[in-house]
Amino acid sequence: MDTRGKSTEKKRIARASGERVLQRDPERTKAAILEAATREFAENGMGGARVDAIAERAGTNKRMLYHYFGDKEQLYLRVLEEAYVGIRTAERALHIGDRSPEEGIGELALFTWHYFLKHPEFLSLLGTENLHRARWLRQSVRLKELHSHLIGELAQVLERGKKAGVFIENADPLHVYLTIASLGYFYLSNQYTLSTIFGRELIEPSNLDSWEQHIVHVTLASIKR
Repeated sequence: MDTRGKSTEKKRIARASGERVLQRDPERTKAAILEAATREFAENGMGGARVDAIAERAGTNKRMLYHYFGDKEQLYLRVLEEAYVGIRTAERALHIGDRSPEEGIGELALFTWHYFLKHPEFLSLLGTENLHRARWLRQSVRLKELHSHLIGELAQVLERGKKAGVFIENADPLHVYLTIASLGYFYLSNQYTLSTIFGRELIEPSNLDSWEQHIVHVTLASIKR
């Protein structure tokens, strides 16, 4: 057997060994599949993602993938749900209701921007799902409950700000969140075209810092008296 053949055989043995380990640990297997599927769907979209590629990335086989998640569409929905659970769970940890109204809104704006920067796969998944007009997202009851909590907490912060005479009376929690999310999402999802058109590398640290300050300023300016 030549050197290339030996290398291929070693990889096959290592992969088979890894599959046996995963099969003995269901939770680890599911986590590996979800992580691999997240990368595959983020890079190739729903249409371009391949089950074979997901299984290979996860170090398992298609049989295990189908066993735990059903088909490709069910796996994609689960990936979407987990992506939203990630950001909503992290938002809850902010406890914006424990801060002054202005600090709470500013903290949410900063958090959202930083989360988008650290999780480009989340933005890719959003883009894919919007192309399909939220076809799969509409099926999830779980996500509606998560978003209800976010808007509820944001509404409470705004209400305190209104009573304190800090925020305008018609400040709307959904509008506030859309302002924060859109300022971050548009900048990052269009960074390549915008950088090319305007001749400025938007992803450079100084430009990111400047936009971060702009997001907070615009969000607060839109609701302050």
